[in-house]
Amino acid sequence: MEVRLNTKVVSSLEKVFATKEPEALKTPVTLLQNDFTAFQVAFRLDDEERRSICKVTIDSEIADLITVRQVEQVPVRNVGPNTSDGDWLSEEPGLFPDLLQPARVNGAYIVCNHQWNSFWFEVETKEDTPAGTYDVALSFEIVSLFSKSIVSTRVVVPVTVYGAVLPKQTLKRTEWFHPDCVADYYKVEVFSEEHWKLMEEQAAFAAKRGINMLLTPLFTYPLDVDCAERTTAQLVEVTVENGEYSFGFDLFRRWIDMAKRCGFEYFEMSHLFSQGGAVNATKIMATVDGEYKKIFGPEDLSTSEAYLNFLSKMLPELVAVIKELGIAEKTVFHIADEPPLEKLPTYKTLKEAMMPYIGEFDIIDALSDYDFYQDGVCDHPVVASNHVTPFLEGETPEDFWVYNCVAQWNKVANRFIAMPSYRNRIMAEQLYKYDVDGFLHWGYNFYNAIGSAYKTDPFGSTDCGGGYPAGDPFSVYPGDDGKPWPSIRLEVLWETMCDLRAFKMLESLTDKAYVMSLIEAEGEVTFFDYPRNADYILNLRQKINAEIAARV
Repeated sequence: MEVRLNTKVVSSLEKVFATKEPEALKTPVTLLQNDFTAFQVAFRLDDEERRSICKVTIDSEIADLITVRQVEQVPVRNVGPNTSDGDWLSEEPGLFPDLLQPARVNGAYIVCNHQWNSFWFEVETKEDTPAGTYDVALSFEIVSLFSKSIVSTRVVVPVTVYGAVLPKQTLKRTEWFHPDCVADYYKVEVFSEEHWKLMEEQAAFAAKRGINMLLTPLFTYPLDVDCAERTTAQLVEVTVENGEYSFGFDLFRRWIDMAKRCGFEYFEMSHLFSQGGAVNATKIMATVDGEYKKIFGPEDLSTSEAYLNFLSKMLPELVAVIKELGIAEKTVFHIADEPPLEKLPTYKTLKEAMMPYIGEFDIIDALSDYDFYQDGVCDHPVVASNHVTPFLEGETPEDFWVYNCVAQWNKVANRFIAMPSYRNRIMAEQLYKYDVDGFLHWGYNFYNAIGSAYKTDPFGSTDCGGGYPAGDPFSVYPGDDGKPWPSIRLEVLWETMCDLRAFKMLESLTDKAYVMSLIEAEGEVTFFDYPRNADYILNLRQKINAEIAARV
């Protein structure tokens, strides 16, 4: 048969499906210094064979700033809780592009003929990257697996670097880090040397991608309602002798040292009480008169005298260590995750009980009922993006945080695999407009099924065993080289963070009203209403870059 090769340069906001021809990139590739952007090259080869090996070569003055990965399709069973807002890539389960995988075949990649393949190129400039327009020549040599016939193509993508240094991210951002899931997936002992190495690889990549706050497992996370017992991951060592508690913080110190080394600036202490109402205690393991065993768990009430007494002994010693390590000004605490309104009295009681020990710190929790804030029960709520309206119409918290996860699907931004990427990246405009100080997501590397009922293979289950929308539980895959392999969603969210930094930089050179006039040139942008296309975002960022360059 006739050999045909179709090649296209496409944007980072295009998800390239195997069976659908993607749209070509229309916007020039530009970025500032100390910045990040990405684009793709997609191709389809039709010949007599089904599989080939592809070698990719980058020839450019800025080749050392460019990373290439292959876009891999992953299974999506749970598309989303409801697709009735109509803004989804598909309402049907199937294979979706998401995993960004390094070369695994002697520096090359396996590709499938008779379908669309895509390679993802990232450009990360430094503060001293010289300004200018650089030709990035990308060569693809496709060798048929059996006949060894060779088809080659070459694409040149101009990349413009403007001579203006993008400032540091000011948004506080956390995606919850799950150390037990790392240990479970790689089948290593928790806090063994191998575990520490694997955790640091994932943590360092998170920090590199704008996640600057690290959830710290004082004790095994109580983050699943009616959950199975998770693998123990507990930094605070507890000893009980003759009924008296003593505590060790060596693991905690090592965790903080690792976090600082990776580049984290802020630290959040794990929740002291159970998710969904603070009704129960969290799992606590201790060495009791020489025997290692569980002394508290979900079977114990959060308000029990014994558990509150335990916390009253542990927290003052923890606070002393936090101060010793010099992180007190950058540390926050949690009471319980997502308490509903009917549990407000319990939450209030427990918070008041904890105030003598942690009252000098900010206490933040994901909760969405305005009554928690209005009644003064929680001064630092983290509000679900689909529940922000009362907080914007009423008294907005001074330190205003938002989050999204499984339930944020109707009109609002999110990162589900089945959503178009512009619904991920539009958050920059929203966070900027409403002066949001922090952003939270619960799943950086959660590889369990819903409720931690069992362990999953994240390459085969992107949706907590079908329990949550695909893409909700994690944004990095555990690579077989021990390093994290990013998702499209994580990299697009890093572009989002860079957009936000650019908006703030232009504001420093003009004012907020001017930046908003650019953002809302096509109409008002809110958490629920915004332009539903990638071109708006790409053109806006191009305009922002040019505006900054003209003033600097």
